Amino acid sequence: MSRLQPRDVTFMRSALDIAMRGRGYVEPNPLVGAVVVKDNRIVGEGYHAKFGEAHAEVAALNDCREKGVDTAGLTMYVNLEPCSHHGKQPPCVDAVIKSGIKRVVVAMEDPFEEVSGSGIEKLVSAGIEVTVGVCEAAAMKLNEGFVKRVTTGLPWVMCKWAQTLDGKTATMTGDSKWISCDRSREIVARIRSRVDGVMVGVRTVEHDDPALTARNVHVKRVAKRVVIDPHLRIPLKSQLLHDDGPEVIIAASEVVVKKEAERVKDIEGHGAIIVPMGVRECGHLDLHGFMRYLVSEHQMTNILCEGGAYLTGTLFEEELVDQVLTFIAPRVAGDHDALSAVNGNNLHHICDTHQLLLDNVKQIGEDVLIDYRVIHPNDEDHRRVS
Repeated sequence: MSRLQPRDVTFMRSALDIAMRGRGYVEPNPLVGAVVVKDNRIVGEGYHAKFGEAHAEVAALNDCREKGVDTAGLTMYVNLEPCSHHGKQPPCVDAVIKSGIKRVVVAMEDPFEEVSGSGIEKLVSAGIEVTVGVCEAAAMKLNEGFVKRVTTGLPWVMCKWAQTLDGKTATMTGDSKWISCDRSREIVARIRSRVDGVMVGVRTVEHDDPALTARNVHVKRVAKRVVIDPHLRIPLKSQLLHDDGPEVIIAASEVVVKKEAERVKDIEGHGAIIVPMGVRECGHLDLHGFMRYLVSEHQMTNILCEGGAYLTGTLFEEELVDQVLTFIAPRVAGDHDALSAVNGNNLHHICDTHQLLLDNVKQIGEDVLIDYRVIHPNDEDHRRVS
């Protein structure tokens, strides 16, 4: 392994920036960018632009070729270890070795078990200098969803809500339109346009009849709509069962599914998928098992949960939440009967509350968006990623 050189961080940041262009298009693959450097100047760049298409390293080498740049003896910077296995594309390491690249700087090893160090080993065996760990924290954060999925089999779960300054998400009657401003709601639509699933509880469907689609924005990927509905209470007249939107997946108690055959037939007749799940001793559906199902059967990496309060509380209790996006509006409800964002956790001590790590604060019009990562006390690897 070669040592860090003066401008390695600068060029790796360029690779990280380029990688972000693929967000929403490459999942379930990771975001990867690569730059080729000659005499301290970037002479070629590329990124993984779409699932199933050329990987970043090959795209960067192709860019050099199109510009007439001879890559022999040059340096490549890439934010994730080049792959060494055959998937939808051939191994990237083979293309890098064939190109004559002399040195490869890698931000982080690929946690995917079919790579996991083997790409680096193959480069070193071919006589290429390799430096690993440049901007590693930034690289881990860029692909935090991918890292969680391949290391745990679970998706990255973001919980989003809008609230008043005193922490209320709706009035005592359930009215919440609109707490946040137009610009905040546009940001939510953009998030929906790049995740794999949008999740709500059945109470939200009953009360709000949401469409759960990304409206008035450029859609990068079409998120499937997910409803947690243990007793199959979803109204047959709901938008989700009648519009021509994305697929609807409903998690229900396997006992209820067996007992309510006609109800199941009616719901599935509208095109929804019902997934029977076991019920844990605490009375909750097996959400861990359901999340694993969404990963294995629907290739979901990122899920946006839009409540309501009891579903959000359950996800917190089950330690399934990774990120919290809170839009705070310049309003005060001043009503003890108004609704809160998270319910269901009966705590006696502050030390038992869920701890969050502040990641970013941004003003959106008159609102404030606070972005947190959730600290999972029993998961050191996840805390490192966050």
